[in-house]
Order: sequence, then C-alpha cells, then structure tokens
Amino acid sequence: MFQSKIDTPPRRAAGATTARAVEARAVEARAATVRAATVRAAVSARTPWSAGTRRDSLFLAAGLPFGLPCMIVLNLPGGALLPGLALLVVLFDLLTVAQRSRVRALRGLEIPGRVPPGAPWLVRLLAGLTWRQATHHLLVAPLQTMCAALVLGLWGTSAVLLGFFGWVWMLPPDNPLQAGPGWAVTGTAATVGGLLLLAATPWLVALLAAVDLWAVRILLGPNRAEVLERRVEHLARSRVDVVDAADAERRRIERDLHDGAQQRLVSLAMNLGLARRTLKHLPPEAMEVIVAAHEEAQAAIKELHDLVRGLHPAVLEDRGLDAALSGIAARSPVPVHLTVDLPGRIAPTVEAVAYFTVSEALANAAKHSRASRVDLALHRAADRLRITITDDGIGGADAGRGSGLAGLRKRAASVDGSFAITSPRGGPTTITMELPCEL
Repeated sequence: MFQSKIDTPPRRAAGATTARAVEARAVEARAATVRAATVRAAVSARTPWSAGTRRDSLFLAAGLPFGLPCMIVLNLPGGALLPGLALLVVLFDLLTVAQRSRVRALRGLEIPGRVPPGAPWLVRLLAGLTWRQATHHLLVAPLQTMCAALVLGLWGTSAVLLGFFGWVWMLPPDNPLQAGPGWAVTGTAATVGGLLLLAATPWLVALLAAVDLWAVRILLGPNRAEVLERRVEHLARSRVDVVDAADAERRRIERDLHDGAQQRLVSLAMNLGLARRTLKHLPPEAMEVIVAAHEEAQAAIKELHDLVRGLHPAVLEDRGLDAALSGIAARSPVPVHLTVDLPGRIAPTVEAVAYFTVSEALANAAKHSRASRVDLALHRAADRLRITITDDGIGGADAGRGSGLAGLRKRAASVDGSFAITSPRGGPTTITMELPCEL
C-alpha cells in the first residue's frame, strides 16, 4: 500500500507530459498545414492564368504610352529640345491625371491630386512643377514604357517557345530548322525554356507592377505635409458643419417652443385670467385655486420666454447683433457702455457665438467682479470680429479654475476663434475674443 502511494505521482506526471507532447505535435501539425496552404495560395495566385497576373500585366501594359513623350522629346535635335521640354512641362498636369486614372481603373486605388478639382489651369500647372512629378515624367515614365515592353516581350517569347513544334511544322519541308539533325532537341529545349519562362514571368510581372504602383503613389500623390493639411481642412469643415447643425437645431427648438408650448401656455393663462375676473361667485377655496393656477401659468410663460430667448433670441435673427447686444446691455445689472462698429450682418453662426459669449461674460461680471461699469466694444479688423469686454471690478479671474471662462474659450474655439483674458488682482479684467468674420 505504501509503495503504491509513492509510485502514483510519477505515473500522473508521465501522463501529463505525454498529453503536452501530443498537444504540441497537434499544434505543429496545424501550423504546418497553414504554412502549406499559404504557400499553395501564393503559388496559385502567381500562375499565368490567375486573375492577379492578368491584372498586373494589364496594369503594366497600360503604362506603355506614358514614357513615349519623354523619349521622343529627349531624342529631338538640339534646336528643338528646349521647345519640346517646354511642351512636356505643360503636359505634366495631363500626364499626372492620366496616371492617376490608370491606377484608379486597374488597381482600384484613389490617388488624390495636389490641388482641388476645378482649380485654374495655371494653378494646376504650377502645382505639377515639383521635383517629384518631374522625376516621374522624365525618368520613371520611360522606365514604365520599357517594363511594359519587357513584359509583353516575355509573354510573346513564352508563346513562341511553347509553340515551337507547331509553327515549325507549318514551315515548308525543306526549311533549315527541320533539315538539321538536332531540330528535335532544339524544339524540346525551346519548349522547356518556354515553360520555365511562363512560370517565372508572373512573379516578375508582380514585382514590376508593385514597383510601378509605389512610384505613382510616392511621386504623383500628395506628400505627408499635404495629407496632413488636407486632414486639417477636412476637420475644420467638419467642425463648421457641426456648429451650423447645432445652431440650426437650436433655432428649430426655439421655433417649436415659441409656436407650440408657449402659445398654449399663453392661451391657458388668458383663460385662467378670464375665469378669475368673471367667476366672482365661486367659493373662496375655488377662487384661490384659480388665482394660484393663473400665477403659475404666468410664471411658466416667463420661464419659457427666458428659455426661448436663451436658445436663440428672435431679435438676433431679425435685427442683427447690434440690437441683440443692446438688449443684453439694457438688462444687465451692471451698467454697460456698448460700442458696435460693424458695416453689416455677419455669418449667423458667428453672430450666435458672439451673442452667447457676450451674454455669459456679462453674467460672470455681474456675479463675480463687483464691477460698477463694463465697456463692451465690437469692431471688424480685416476678416476677424474683435470683441473686447472690460470691467472695473476686483480682477483675479482665472480661465483655468472656473467652468464659465472655460466655456467662453470653447465657444470661441468652436468657430476657429481665439480667446484671451487679462485679470490682475485688483482689476481691471479684460476679455478679448477674435472670431472669423465674413460679411
């Protein structure tokens, strides 16, 4: 009994080792199967009749004519060389568009241009005069032509060698090939060479097509700086679209509240007021209920009116920023001296941002600054709307501490504007914002 207790653990260890070995062999077998399948897939993808080989051969053949202009110009006599080069430079834009079209049609890749579509001809021409595009059209394009000719020659040579016996038998009986004693050996060697060439050509075609595509993407596509610049432009347009959509949604909510809920509350308040004046014979308890309901309805109308005005004031849309800011200044508990120097209406989105930013800044001044006067000035400088808000309060405002000033900064940034604040201890506090301004 004692001996069996001692022998049991080694048997279990041996069993566990055997199980791990079996599992390792199974994993290795699966890995070998995957590797074999990968090799078979790669080989089958590079046969002469595979879709990839046909696509790459067609892609290379389509590049045959692109190097011809450069080859023709470089072979012109001395007097015609400079005019030929000038004409070739003028054709750079057309050749670049054609190369991108070739890649898009045969490889399914979109290579964006350096300038947007519809740009003036001179702009497109100057955009094409870069060392990268000149390198492609003067050096790479002739190599493309030679590679295309090489590929076509390889396929043609393979066909000729494989059909050696066939076309030799089509010759007259006394032809030199059949008359020689070793023509059968020559034909066999030609057939074997044709088979080897037929097997090797797809791999060469794939390599040349990959290099061709790489050259087009690197030399005729935008560089990293241009890609980043376009990305920034796209993000800027997206941000403008988001801000415009939010402003439109705010206007829609304002209209729905004004034309729907607010009108119904006004009607309810009028009915309650009418009941309050006419139903004098009701018991005091019932009259108290009507009076309370009337006052609640009036309070709800006032709150809803303030909410609607906070969403998007009608005066801003109807009469512009000057009139809307005059209303804010008149309602401010701190006296506001307003100066507006604008030649006309600006973009609605910028108007809304300016209105709400000024409104929040005046509310912060009234709540925290202990100011007795606020100077508010708006004027247009070049293509920017400059807003300056100065109060004579205690100062010490910090945009990094409170959410109010941080909200002002975010509002300005939403339309690609700038925000700056100067607020030393003891005052005064000056807020300066610049917003894009297009009349």
